[in-house]
Amino acid sequence: MNNRVVITGMGVLAPNAHGLAEFERALRQGISGIRFIEKLKELQFGCQVAGVPQGVESIQQKYFSKEALMAMNSNMIYAAIAGIDCWLDAGFALPEPDQQTVDWDTGAIIGTGIGGLDTIGEKLVPITDAGKVRRLGSTMVEQIMSSGVSARLTGFMGLGGQVTTNSSACTTGTEAIIDAYHKVKAGLAKRMLAGGSEGSSHYSWAGFDAMRVLDRQHNDAPQAASRPMSATAGGFVPGSGAGVLMVESLDSAKQRGARIYAEILGGRVNCGGQRGGGTMTAPNPEGVQRCIRQAVRAAGIEAQEIEAISGHLTATMADVQEVYNWQQALGVTPEQLPHINATKSLIGHALGAAGGIECVAVILQLHRGFIHGSRNCEDLHPQLEPFRRSIPQQTLELDVRVMAKASFGFGDVNGCVIFEKWGA
Repeated sequence: MNNRVVITGMGVLAPNAHGLAEFERALRQGISGIRFIEKLKELQFGCQVAGVPQGVESIQQKYFSKEALMAMNSNMIYAAIAGIDCWLDAGFALPEPDQQTVDWDTGAIIGTGIGGLDTIGEKLVPITDAGKVRRLGSTMVEQIMSSGVSARLTGFMGLGGQVTTNSSACTTGTEAIIDAYHKVKAGLAKRMLAGGSEGSSHYSWAGFDAMRVLDRQHNDAPQAASRPMSATAGGFVPGSGAGVLMVESLDSAKQRGARIYAEILGGRVNCGGQRGGGTMTAPNPEGVQRCIRQAVRAAGIEAQEIEAISGHLTATMADVQEVYNWQQALGVTPEQLPHINATKSLIGHALGAAGGIECVAVILQLHRGFIHGSRNCEDLHPQLEPFRRSIPQQTLELDVRVMAKASFGFGDVNGCVIFEKWGA
């Protein structure tokens, strides 16, 4: 089969907003979700700021029973909130807990980068080392297994298709959406919930702080800390949250009269093989460029049809190379490069959730006709000066038809997906 694939629902829990309306407002107004985290100061982290969804303790009471919350950590809670919002936004109702009907036509791919490390650090290891294994409780395994995010979420809907969790470092969320696209395109599912989630935990962020790849210069000015494409970028800011899409065949969407946000034209994932300058932590430029070109070919469009780009752009030394990779892959001059923005300037780097949250941002921009600006790059990196006109710092009201989203992760892995505004 060769189904057309569309997006019929979205859910987002980001450091700067919960829900589509508030997330759109935050994107348009350049609202940052980066905050000072007292716990990181107590633990003597170099970076003491992070992007953490706000008000979750209150929000979660509206979604889950006390019994359900006892078996969920922050990663699972974030995934389930965004996933349930996406399900409802797509026009479905949540079944009653005792309802026995299974939705055999819908599955889920919900990725995570590090998973339940907060549960491991706060409960599993100290309780086990204290010789009190019996006190771990019966839900410990489901909280620490990577697939807990997809398994717990889909239990709320009774999904009967493939339910799984992928993990490809920072490419995770984008890869999940591409994998779901291929499954629906091939007719193996009518619908797939797809995206990524990452919990909030100093245990997850500690290794990055030890690598000295996190920003250490703006602990007293959190909203200035995430600085993609800036001359004074000092490393990325850790983030967390979840973003989930309903990936559905066009035939299924039409049959049930669903509202359609956008169409997925194509996508590809690859690896640079940790050769040609690529390493465990750095991308092979040829691999990145091949991934983008392959995604464009899969989408059946010309490179010049891409009107905007949502970059990976983490505020590290890789930003300059990424912009040049886009230029080379699309075969354009610096002046011709499409508008490129960095959602991470507003929310930090949400690791396994980054692609999911940022794909929601892409589709909102397509659907609502704007390109959000990137914060904190007024002092554009000198090597990016030729691209200045392509890097908006304030929101632009633009009716864009085609937008590309890419993610690049540890392990030299890459993912690129092409979206088109529905009805464009």
